[in-house]
Amino acid sequence: MNTEEKMQKAIVSLENKLLNIRAGRANPSMLNGINVMYYDVPTPIQSLANITVPEARQLMVKPFDRSTLKEIERAINEANIGITPINNGEIIILTVPELTEDKRKDYVKEAKNVCEEAKVALRNIRQDANNEIKKLELPEDEEKLELEDVQELINKYNKIVDEHLKEKESELMSF
Repeated sequence: MNTEEKMQKAIVSLENKLLNIRAGRANPSMLNGINVMYYDVPTPIQSLANITVPEARQLMVKPFDRSTLKEIERAINEANIGITPINNGEIIILTVPELTEDKRKDYVKEAKNVCEEAKVALRNIRQDANNEIKKLELPEDEEKLELEDVQELINKYNKIVDEHLKEKESELMSF
C-alpha cells in the first residue's frame, strides 16, 4: 500500500469519527454501535428497525418486528446517548435536545482532538515513508525529490483535515 492510500484511509477514518460528534441535529448514525439482544444475540439496531429523521431534531425507530420494541428501547437507554426514547407501542421516538453553548464548545474541542489525532496519524505515515525512502539508498538529489513529494502529500492532507475541522466547527456552532 502506498503512502497516499494510507493517508486517504486516515482521512476516511477522520470523517467517520467526525460523523459521531453530535451537532444538535438528529442523525441515524447516532445509533451506530448500539446492539439489541435479539434471541440472545447482540444485533445492530439498524438490522432490526428502520431509522428515519422526520424532523431536524427527531429520530423515529420503527422495528420490523414489533416484539423487539421493548428490547430496542432498553438498548437505547443502556447506550447512554443522552436521549430518552419514547415508546408509543409501534415506534420509538427520540427527540434530540437543543445543545447549550457549553456543550457546543465541548463538541468543538472533541472535534479538534479528533483532527489532531488524524494529523498525528498522517505524520506517522510520512515518517514511515521517509524511512522507506532512506532505506532505498538513492542518489542524494533523487532522495531529496522523493522526500519533498512526501512533504507535499502531507501538506495536502493536512489542509483536508483543517477543512473538515472548519466545517464541523461551523456546523456545531450554527444550529
